[in-house]
Amino acid sequence: MKIISWNVNGIRACARKGFVSFLEKEDPDILCIQESKAHPDDVDEELIRPLKRLSYWSFADRKGYSGTVTFVKKPVKTIQHGIGIKKFDYEGRFVITDHGDFLLFNVYFPNGSQTEKRHFFKQEFLKRFSSYLRSLINKGKKLIVLGDYNTAYLEWDVFDPKGLKNTSGFLPEERKWFQDFLSLGFIDCYRHFYPQKKEAYTWWSYRESARKNNKGWRIDHICVTSHLVNQLKSVDILSSQQGSDHCPIEIQLT
Repeated sequence: MKIISWNVNGIRACARKGFVSFLEKEDPDILCIQESKAHPDDVDEELIRPLKRLSYWSFADRKGYSGTVTFVKKPVKTIQHGIGIKKFDYEGRFVITDHGDFLLFNVYFPNGSQTEKRHFFKQEFLKRFSSYLRSLINKGKKLIVLGDYNTAYLEWDVFDPKGLKNTSGFLPEERKWFQDFLSLGFIDCYRHFYPQKKEAYTWWSYRESARKNNKGWRIDHICVTSHLVNQLKSVDILSSQQGSDHCPIEIQLT
C-alpha cells in the first residue's frame, strides 16, 4: 500500500501545475492533501474525474481557507470530519478515515505565526489533539497521523536551527510537544529510516530562492503507532515535485 501526503497550497492552483499527472505517475492507494482551499463544488469536475478515486473532503466555513481531502481507491468503513471541537473542526483541518487495519488522520495543523492569538490557538490544538489520540491508543487502535504539522522538532529538520529557535514552528514548546506526541506511542516514519539525515526538507519559503538553495524545513510528517512499524517498507520525501511550496511525502506498507 502506497500512501502520499501533500500540502498543495490550493488544489485548483496545483491542478494547473501538474497535480493530475503527478497522481497518475505515482498511483498511490491513498492520497491525502492539505490546504486544499476549496469546497468540492468549487473544483472543476474535469480535475476530479481523471483521479478515478473516491474523495472525502473537509472544508472551512471561511471560503478559500485551509481544508483537507483524502482520495482513496477503495471505500472506507467510516469517515469523520473532526474531533468534536468546533473551533478546530470549523476550519476543515481533519479527514479521519477507517481503513479496517488502521485509522488514518489526514490533518492540516494550524500555523501559529500570524498573531499571538493564533499562536495560542495552535498550542491548544496540539494539546487537545494529543488527548484525543491518547484515548484511541489506550483502546489499542492502530493509527496513522499524517499531514502538514507546521512543526519541525529536530535541529536537522530546519536549515538554520540557531537562527530559527524563536520562530513559530520551531519554538521550544512546539518541539517539546512533538517529543511528547511521539512518547504517546508514535514513530516518525522518516526518522525511523533516516535518523540523522540532514537537508531533507518538505517546505521552502517562496522568498529569497529558498527552494533553489534548499533553505527549508521538514514540517510535513507521517507518523504511525508502534503496532504498524513492522509493516513499514519505505519512506520518501519527493523533493523534486513542483506545484506547491511543500513537496509530497510517501510511505509504503506491506
